Amino acid sequence: MATVYYTASSLDGYIAGPGHTLDWLLSRDHDPDGPQAFGAFMPAVGAAVMGANTYQWILDHGDGQMPAVPTFVLTHRDFPPSTRAVRFTREAIAEVHAEATAAADGGDVWLVGGGELVGQFHDEGLLDEVHVQFAPAMLGAGAPLLPRRLDLDLLAVDRNRDFMCGQYRVRR
Repeated sequence: MATVYYTASSLDGYIAGPGHTLDWLLSRDHDPDGPQAFGAFMPAVGAAVMGANTYQWILDHGDGQMPAVPTFVLTHRDFPPSTRAVRFTREAIAEVHAEATAAADGGDVWLVGGGELVGQFHDEGLLDEVHVQFAPAMLGAGAPLLPRRLDLDLLAVDRNRDFMCGQYRVRR
């Protein structure tokens, strides 16, 4: 079991453009069954944690499709109740991690985003791996991949059509 930040990024290190846009990402070619693709990643996931902006983006643009695992949304906002296994929380990162780990029941905890939220998990020593699919785009501004210093060890590199994919272990 691991706590994993699995995401996509522009080559200049942004997970979303200004205004939380993802058009640069969604227009790129990838093989959903290819190397380091989402379909290969998800079976190991037992729970997910995300921030309020990511949750709002899913509501607005993702047809409300939440991960099919227990999901924890860290927020200070009020959202309408969800029909899925979504828990809204204001608890400390360590408490959320403990609850998500228990809910994952031996599976990985997926940190969906954003970068600041993942940085808080790293600050607490609770981030194990980072998986990034780099899209061939330069955004120049937006939400950073991870606004922290982080030392990593490279575990794997693959190409999935338009994407350069890297899997890293957090160096302790």
